[in-house]
Amino acid sequence: MTSIVDRILDLFASRGSAAYHGEAVSQREHAEQSAALAVSEGAADALVVAALLHDVGHLLDGQDEDLADRGIDGRHEVAGHDWLASHFGPEVTEPVRLHVEAKRYLCAVDSEYLSGLSPASQKSLELQGGPMSADERRGFESLPFFEDAVRLRRWDDTAKVPGLDVPGPSDYRERMEAVVRRS
Repeated sequence: MTSIVDRILDLFASRGSAAYHGEAVSQREHAEQSAALAVSEGAADALVVAALLHDVGHLLDGQDEDLADRGIDGRHEVAGHDWLASHFGPEVTEPVRLHVEAKRYLCAVDSEYLSGLSPASQKSLELQGGPMSADERRGFESLPFFEDAVRLRRWDDTAKVPGLDVPGPSDYRERMEAVVRRS
């Protein structure tokens, strides 16, 4: 039987070279850089795994890179959460599920954050509901994994450097397996 970690590594191998939705890096490069940023900040193993896998929904659905250009929100965060939830606990799946909401949150509370979004991320923000209202912000701040989702979102936004040399998905195998065992 193939483990979930083997299936994840197969996804990165088979679909990871796809362009990362309007950015200058591939899906795999983006995931690798997100995880490397989490490691550099001393994040717990589960949050490092969440950083690596936060966009796994894009790899699962195989939808075209121009989805946002066609006015469609693929809801990759929900697809990723749902797929991961049978193997990983909420310390991984909730930051994955909430990382889009974290972007909406940060856009509402930090004007510099909003102005610093890449053009592709600004376009997807429109499809994802725009900056949160005051009531949405209060609700989001009350969620158990709110802070992890915000940390993940900040890594997500900076993990777009072409050609950056960081560890690959297979370098996270032991960390992923350990998190699965604890879940």
